[in-house]
Amino acid sequence: MKYTPWFIRGIVILLIIIVALTSCNKEENEAKITIGEVTRSVFYAPEYVAAAQGFFAEEGLEVDIQTTAGGDKTMAALLAGSVDIALVGAETSIYVYQQGAEDPVINFAQLTQTDGTFLFARNAQENFDWEQLKQSVFLGQRKGGMPQMAGEFVLNKHGIDPSRDLELIQNVDFANIASAFASGTGDYVQLFEPQASIFEQEGRGKVVASFGTESGHLPYTVFMTKQSYLNENKDLVQKFTNALHKAQLWVDSHTAEEIAEVIKPFFKDIDPAILTSSVSRYKEQGTYATDPIIDEQEWNNLLDVMSAAGELKQKVELNTIVDLTFAEQATP
Repeated sequence: MKYTPWFIRGIVILLIIIVALTSCNKEENEAKITIGEVTRSVFYAPEYVAAAQGFFAEEGLEVDIQTTAGGDKTMAALLAGSVDIALVGAETSIYVYQQGAEDPVINFAQLTQTDGTFLFARNAQENFDWEQLKQSVFLGQRKGGMPQMAGEFVLNKHGIDPSRDLELIQNVDFANIASAFASGTGDYVQLFEPQASIFEQEGRGKVVASFGTESGHLPYTVFMTKQSYLNENKDLVQKFTNALHKAQLWVDSHTAEEIAEVIKPFFKDIDPAILTSSVSRYKEQGTYATDPIIDEQEWNNLLDVMSAAGELKQKVELNTIVDLTFAEQATP
């Protein structure tokens, strides 16, 4: 039998150990999470900052961001398991709960704390007044969706009944609303950024009011997942929330120009000046949450908005489908 020197045997054993440890580290470093975001918008700047600044990577996460246009489609993707985490309005989790889901959807981290839409007028008058909307054609959002409910909430606050005082159009798919307005449909429309700024640059009208400012603080866009995924992946969800909070603090402490530069790869076709002005609008009105915690006052405001829209069957207490554990641990 051929003799193998002890030092060669030692090297082989050492190599085996190194390969084993490397494989373990590789598995840890490749923990992957797929996010389904309801739309691609500057409204979600902290999400893109978390990816671009390496905050997800610092937590050992590989995050794949997929855009699933519309709250209904995003929730369907989450329930079907094609995405792990959804970034969508908190109202969608309430709808799932109201349907008696066996595996409810749990909100665990807030991204935005105001509505992200702006009232855009095709033929804006010099001094805007909400009364000008009466008898106009309003290109609305999907019934039961957060933009539409928050919009109706604000209109009612200003004495406008959307069902009687407007010609309300709601048969246009979420992804096609901007193009429908561009083609001539409607006198007014709700637009997210950067679309509102793009239309202003193109001379299609102007922003005359902010639904975010008018409707107050609420958990407008939240990261959520199924209870089963949460139970099985607590460590991953905690790491995800930690990374998000790092991004929130970064966004809060940097200028609109700096934020726009970081998120530019996610908006390659957008003029950098438009990107900056869009971020600035959201920062100025306090849209971006500075921590991932959903507080009770915000939650109750959401319930009021849903109730006014006739979409709330019964009051859903905060702790029923909100798990604050991860957000609180991320913000000691």
